[in-house]
Amino acid sequence: MQTIISVAVGSLAASTFWTANDPFVGKWRLDVSRSTIVDEMRVEALGPDRYRFNFEGAPAETIVADGTDQPGLPGTTLSVKAEDARTLMVVRKQDGHIIVSATWKLSEDGRTLRDAFTSLQPDGSSVTVDYLYKRMSPTSGFAGAWESATKPVGLKVELGIQPYDKNGLSFVSPGSTKSVIFDGRDHAAPDAKEHLTLSGRRNGARTLEYTERNGSKVERARQFELSRDGRTLTETLRAADQTIPDVLIFERE
Repeated sequence: MQTIISVAVGSLAASTFWTANDPFVGKWRLDVSRSTIVDEMRVEALGPDRYRFNFEGAPAETIVADGTDQPGLPGTTLSVKAEDARTLMVVRKQDGHIIVSATWKLSEDGRTLRDAFTSLQPDGSSVTVDYLYKRMSPTSGFAGAWESATKPVGLKVELGIQPYDKNGLSFVSPGSTKSVIFDGRDHAAPDAKEHLTLSGRRNGARTLEYTERNGSKVERARQFELSRDGRTLTETLRAADQTIPDVLIFERE
């Protein structure tokens, strides 16, 4: 994903595109049918009915599985309830309203996990996707690394790209805002709870990339490329320990 470019090209891009007329700025809608999406999550058992969750590399959430609403990702609460030894009920709320609910069912051999995942869409409707996860680590129970290549048909995802500071962009999606300065240097991520830094660079008029690091570890690297007509945006996402990169195709709204 990382593209080697000269400092001269990066400087030219920086002097040309830091305006609201930046071709990347706008609202984008994911075309699920044309995208390759690998969903990854990690679960750590911390004791009886207590887990640490990490969804798609987001900040970790430590939750007691007693069914109560507990602080989760910024602006949300998360509740987890064990229905039985192989079933977890998961609910995320924002401003007291359910935005995500899921039923996790562990297979008898513990090698797969089925997730009936229902999410609130931007238009107020809801969609349910039946994910099938495969265990990627030598663990047992719900604990471990899980990966799914289930295509989330019907899921609506929007990405907003906005100008940030003098030479940056903010990438805004539900539950996440990443503000990146494109000067090739590491900058602390605004409002991040962990030691997250972002480093971005422009590779010309239609290509840019940024890297997310937690301390010295690269968590994920993203590359964005615009079509010549500026109507299609392709994001290639490579996450740490993920065997297959995500390739997300967005169309301009």
